[in-house]
Amino acid sequence: MLELVFTRRFCMAHRLLSGESERCALPHGHNEYVRVTLRPTNPARLDGTQNMVVPFHRAKGTWHGFVDNSLDHAFQLGEGDPLLSWFRTHEPERAGRIVVTPGDPTTELMACLMMAKLNAFLHADGDVLTCAEIVLEETPTNTVRYAGDPLLMLPTPRPPQECWWRRADMSISDN
Repeated sequence: MLELVFTRRFCMAHRLLSGESERCALPHGHNEYVRVTLRPTNPARLDGTQNMVVPFHRAKGTWHGFVDNSLDHAFQLGEGDPLLSWFRTHEPERAGRIVVTPGDPTTELMACLMMAKLNAFLHADGDVLTCAEIVLEETPTNTVRYAGDPLLMLPTPRPPQECWWRRADMSISDN
């Protein structure tokens, strides 16, 4: 099976309030790498002329734009984090750069949210490709890999179809 694999690097900050690590409860950042594996939705023989599923720029253009313009240098906060309310009140112009997640923005959660977002982009582009796997490297020693339907792993907010990760736009929050 043919697969298209793309890697992108981005910088982010987050904090995790629900876990056991006091270090992670303080805002901190990572230089992350995300690698996605795309597969044709309906695999077919190469045509003898163009010999590609879709041109690379089409397959990765929207995704790379999302990573570069929406995720890079964004602050990831859980929807219940008091810092989110603080930013919305005191620095509303910066609140738009906050990725708002259902619960703590762990690497596991972010991998699933990012895969769901990528699949929304691919669906809007005609379902020619689907994301088969996502690998999110938080540090050189901590990596999350997910293959499958990310919507089965995500918490179910109400109404789920309206969540930012289900929309084929550059949004990173529902506010």
